[in-house]
Amino acid sequence: MIRFFALLLFIVVLPLGTFAQTEDEPVVWEHHINKISDTEYELVMQAKILDGWHMYSQFTSEFGSLPSEFTYNGHGTIYELIDGTTESETIKEYSEVFEVEETYFKDNATFTQRIKILDKAINQIDVDLFFQVCEEVCIPMDKKFIFTLNGSKAEIITTVDDRSLALGQRLRLDLKNRELLTQGQDTIATSTNIWVIFGLGFLGGLIALLTPCVFPMIPLTVSFFTKHSQKKSKGIINALLYGFFIILIYFLLSLPFHLFDSVDSQILNSIATNVWLNLLFFVIFLFFAFSFFGYYELTLPSSWANKMDDASTKVGGVLGIFFMAVTLAIVSFSCTGPILGGLLGGTTLAEGEVASNLTAGMTGFGVALALPFALFALFPAWLNSLPKSGGWMTTVKVVLGFLEIGLALKFLSNADLVGHWGILKREVFLGIWIVLGIAMTLYLFGLYKFPHDGPIKKLSLSRKVAAFVSAVFTIYMILGVTNITNLKLLSGFPPPEFYSIFEQESDCPLGIDCYKDFDEGLAYAKEVNKPILLDFTGWACVNCRKMEENVWSDSEVFPIIKENYVLISLYTDDREDLPEDEQFNFQFDSGRVKEINNIAQKWGTFQDVNFGSISQPFYVLLSPDLKVLNTSIQNTDIPTYKNWLLEGLRNNE
Repeated sequence: MIRFFALLLFIVVLPLGTFAQTEDEPVVWEHHINKISDTEYELVMQAKILDGWHMYSQFTSEFGSLPSEFTYNGHGTIYELIDGTTESETIKEYSEVFEVEETYFKDNATFTQRIKILDKAINQIDVDLFFQVCEEVCIPMDKKFIFTLNGSKAEIITTVDDRSLALGQRLRLDLKNRELLTQGQDTIATSTNIWVIFGLGFLGGLIALLTPCVFPMIPLTVSFFTKHSQKKSKGIINALLYGFFIILIYFLLSLPFHLFDSVDSQILNSIATNVWLNLLFFVIFLFFAFSFFGYYELTLPSSWANKMDDASTKVGGVLGIFFMAVTLAIVSFSCTGPILGGLLGGTTLAEGEVASNLTAGMTGFGVALALPFALFALFPAWLNSLPKSGGWMTTVKVVLGFLEIGLALKFLSNADLVGHWGILKREVFLGIWIVLGIAMTLYLFGLYKFPHDGPIKKLSLSRKVAAFVSAVFTIYMILGVTNITNLKLLSGFPPPEFYSIFEQESDCPLGIDCYKDFDEGLAYAKEVNKPILLDFTGWACVNCRKMEENVWSDSEVFPIIKENYVLISLYTDDREDLPEDEQFNFQFDSGRVKEINNIAQKWGTFQDVNFGSISQPFYVLLSPDLKVLNTSIQNTDIPTYKNWLLEGLRNNE
């Protein structure tokens, strides 16, 4: 069980990164219906599977890869199922990853389901299929089948009916001065964000160096290269190659996420704000935290490390050094895995290109891990200055455990905000963080221990300093909860101020009156003849909260927004379903059709279609007659944002 959870992030993350497979469809489907009697029919669904690929049976092991799952829409009311869905011949094979026997198809698969018609007026049966297809990567996929009872093959509807066309047309705005939008992409903020993520990844790598899984490896590995090479220069080159391959490995782990570029532009936002995925990360991070506390050990299968170690010994040379680097990545997973999980979580919380952020963060992490191996190979005398391994590394792991729980709460908060559950209000969230801060402070002062802690003889100076910093931060949060001070240092992480256990005048940022529907806000702007501040935001958007709490709250910016603009805040991660009569299919210029069933899909598509952007926060200034008043803008500072608002007012005159 522990091995299963240790693999959970490793296994879950890779399918997400490969969701956007760019090859031709690896599974091609055909379907037909056989009439058995006047009331009984047989539905047949046949798959032709690309060579080298395989898809999983409905009955594959519960603890392995994802099984195929059929949904028969309308069964029990207009027809009933006779027995279960039967399958063609399958293959059974033991999976070393999941340690279970899996059942799958190669080349071809046929599924058959008998039905009995209850309502003779119907002529169509809809069936939805979810399945997973794998080669070296795994892709979860959906397929819809439509059967007509007269035997003709029905195609899936890809056209937009008149009602959908009318509703969809309302998403398209007849903007004037549209060319201004292309001049307003905040490339500086994006570039800065990339370097910030790189820095966070580098910091994470430095922290990983201090853990007991990595730190003892530094002198051993450097000594191996310098002592087992006939020439000193050869040993240095090998150590530098070793460091390069460490960077390369972590860089390569991020590349599958770039495959998202070929799918729906909203897919990354949908994943990052998905309620169930955020809950999954919450559980994973809690599991990581308790491993850091010493209650169990997380390891990848030992066979993986053994195979890489054997390969490095047999191959030798440059390729052997590469396999040594892979071995380090595997054996250090129990310490680096939770930190990498935090890095992954941080990139989903950050705004901008998630794939680029992740690459920057993973590369930074790899650079930090590789740096000591290169430096100590160049200057081996420095090895003598390294502190000895000891209990201090256990303390580092425990502190990381507390940080993991704090980050886990952020994912739970995301799910709570997007789902509108009202469980983790701002004061509750901060209260739990305060309890964590007190617990970490008391631990650092040596008032209690965890299972893998040794006897506490004397607190080191560094531990006392860490305890003092923890205590100051905890007091800072207490002062923030009691409104004695603001919490600008934490902007974006706690829920917004209006998401409170106390009754608020408005559920809009900073209590400003706002509209959450564009048409309603536009109508009011025309009525009062004021320009519009169009705010594309999200419940789980960290940078949106930072802008609201650090920039909008400024004494010079706030009155400009409140008194001179009509604020329309459109939440692109709100999963609340639209009323049935407002749901529709939207047809893009390319002919692709997208179902618009919830608020997030509506406003995310609205932003993409009209403004060519999918990131948040994203701000646009419009006149009541839909004239673009200034360039679009994203994350920025107070003076820039103030001048941007004032210029919009001048252009509206």
